[in-house]
Amino acid sequence: MRDVLTIVLGGGRGTRLFPLTHHRSKPAVPLGGKYRLIDIPISNCLHAGLKRIYVLTQFNSASLNRHIAQTYRLDLFSEGFVEVIAAEQTPDGEQWFQGTADAVRQAARHFRNIDAEYYLILAGDHVYRMDFGELIESHIERGADITIAAQPVAPDEASQMGILKCDIGHEVVGFEEKPDAARLDELLAISPPGPAGSGLSPDKPFVASMGIYVFSRDVLHEVLARDQAVDFGKEIIPHALDTHKVQAHFVRGFWADVGTVEAFYEVNLMLTRRGAPFNFFHPTRRIYTRPRFLPGSRLHQCSIDEAIVAEGCYLDNCEVRESIVGIRTSIHHGAKVTRSVLLGADFYDEQHTEAPLGVGRGAILDRVIVDKNARIGEGARLVNDRGLQDVDGDGYYIRNGIIIVPKGAVVKPGTVV
Repeated sequence: MRDVLTIVLGGGRGTRLFPLTHHRSKPAVPLGGKYRLIDIPISNCLHAGLKRIYVLTQFNSASLNRHIAQTYRLDLFSEGFVEVIAAEQTPDGEQWFQGTADAVRQAARHFRNIDAEYYLILAGDHVYRMDFGELIESHIERGADITIAAQPVAPDEASQMGILKCDIGHEVVGFEEKPDAARLDELLAISPPGPAGSGLSPDKPFVASMGIYVFSRDVLHEVLARDQAVDFGKEIIPHALDTHKVQAHFVRGFWADVGTVEAFYEVNLMLTRRGAPFNFFHPTRRIYTRPRFLPGSRLHQCSIDEAIVAEGCYLDNCEVRESIVGIRTSIHHGAKVTRSVLLGADFYDEQHTEAPLGVGRGAILDRVIVDKNARIGEGARLVNDRGLQDVDGDGYYIRNGIIIVPKGAVVKPGTVV
């Protein structure tokens, strides 16, 4: 692990997660009541003994930079670090990062001279647990130039992912980025059975890239210098198939890309369910985040089921079902919250206003994402009875039928959506 340098990609504008990404980058979006998405890849790295980590950032990076600085302070007497590299103008170029590969190319001036034989490249907005030690060992033992972490996926997922074609030895012999339904049918007709251990099945007949790569040192610098390709999935990997040994490393277990509002919502609600394929209760491979030293949550005469309530909350005579209640959330008397994700608050409210911080008295929320520091007025009803799909309202948005109250927004008392 001392020979590995990790590079976490901070993502682009995150337009599919708007308005959650209006004031923050994708990896800084809160998850599970108290965490942020960036905590997932960094925690997986630390459990594998990978303690040299660069995070490449560009859009709305202040919140992410602050979280990393406050959370990941490694031992002063080791060589470990978690450091942000922001997009910058240099004598060699003045452009912003144009894609995943271009981000690594532009940042290479900062890590080219670091002693590392292998580069582990990760996305900052995925949810999973993974042993990176096994991935890197597989890369070394098979003598690969590039290794791609892969999973079987169903046809409805495959059209949104990079699809690999592998031989029986796990070597990648074909790659297609987000093929449409017709092309997937063609691939299914001509593809041989998957390699042993791939986990392919009639329900999940395609091999998809997880966006997790291991590059041997010289190979990464070579493929980045060879042309001006800007994206790993669309350009670097397909071009490398003819010149380098590219292998797939099959990973079992839950993995999700939460790059859309719908995916983010579904993953959060999944966390509340019994037997969820991913949770934060692993006995040894915990997910780290910033310690906030908040008090335990205080609940009075509440009805709560299939929910996660983070620390520092105050719930008064309310009902919470199938929901996430984030840090410092206040839910006031008579409110009802179902199938919703409340991201919490950055502070406690000391002002007595018409719409107090949190969910007001008698408010009803169903299928709602409430961002941090938002105020839901007394008697508001956010349930989307009309089944609206895409609306910009007063203090709220609707995307894919999910109501989203953005950060710091105020929903006036009595509002009905």
